[in-house]
Amino acid sequence: MITLCLLLIPLSLALSAPLTWWLIGWGVRRGRLDTPGGHKGHERPVPCTGGIAIFAAVAAPLLVAILAITFLPDGFWTGRLAAVAEHLPGLRRTRPLALGILIALGIMHVLGLVDDRRGLRAAVKLMIELMVAAALVLAFDMRIFSFLAELGVFGTFASIVLSILWIAAVTNAMNMLDNMDGLSAGVGAIIAALYLAATLLSGQWFIAALCALLVGALVGFLIFNFPPAKVFMGDGGSLVLGMLIAIISIRTTYFASDTASFRAEAPLPPAQNWYGLLMPLMVLAVPLYDLCSVTLIRLRAGRSPFSADQNHFSHRLVRLGLSRRAAVVLIWLCTLATGLSGVMLGRLEAWQAILAGAQSAAVLAMLGILEWRRRG
Repeated sequence: MITLCLLLIPLSLALSAPLTWWLIGWGVRRGRLDTPGGHKGHERPVPCTGGIAIFAAVAAPLLVAILAITFLPDGFWTGRLAAVAEHLPGLRRTRPLALGILIALGIMHVLGLVDDRRGLRAAVKLMIELMVAAALVLAFDMRIFSFLAELGVFGTFASIVLSILWIAAVTNAMNMLDNMDGLSAGVGAIIAALYLAATLLSGQWFIAALCALLVGALVGFLIFNFPPAKVFMGDGGSLVLGMLIAIISIRTTYFASDTASFRAEAPLPPAQNWYGLLMPLMVLAVPLYDLCSVTLIRLRAGRSPFSADQNHFSHRLVRLGLSRRAAVVLIWLCTLATGLSGVMLGRLEAWQAILAGAQSAAVLAMLGILEWRRRG
């Protein structure tokens, strides 16, 4: 299953790259361009159609897989696909969740395309995001801190609310990070790759497959989005990216006190330390840092946290003297530095986990010191 999951990366890339190339010309012909001006830093009109390729490269294989396990007979999966046949019962149990994820991503994609084309009020976008998040949480029990249910009705309610807010926060963090060539796609690919490693190690094949599809889709798009970008993903891509990363972060199992539920063929035994739950904060540290810092800056200036400006982390690094390309690469490296330790967090001894957490905190503290020293 590890090999099959990894093969989804080149499959998704083979869909994303040529489709992105075609969409560049299509976007120019149809006038689907992001024009310079205002808070935007690019100097020429650029097609904002790349999100279609990202969505298609994830959604098409997922839809084909759902149809295949639904309609193809069991005998089809023998021979070279015997590894799939072994997991058919589990895959079929996962089918409603896969369909729900596909619908949620589709709604985010359409929402983003409409926003790219006509511009929607931030409140409208946020309301739809919260509604989609609530549907995922309530219909598919997609909750963080599910152990809070042991506290009764209040604990269950708290888990539901926190899960909805988490999905909305991560979705908006990745959406806001899409403010410089190659930034959101590169950070998203790194985060997806880190989650791919974590889920493969613990034998979480469905989530690993989603991660692999996302890695391939983003790398294929990044070929044309690396600065200077020939195409942007637009909200049609960034909302899909954010929603899928939020879903992956919730559905990943970070620790388990009962090892019986884990597959024997998993490369490593399940993590059994509660602090494995902190992995998302380490892997997503940089996008969350950008979200929190730019929100505080806007609120201090008396403006809406959803107002557009050039106060994002990447913009602040450029004002420190970095080139735009250097700022993007630095943020990629910071994401990798904070996230690598999170992959094995739940399997570390307590003192090792403290060191890993301190390392991630030190990276963010270093960035904060550089920023505030310049401000002073």
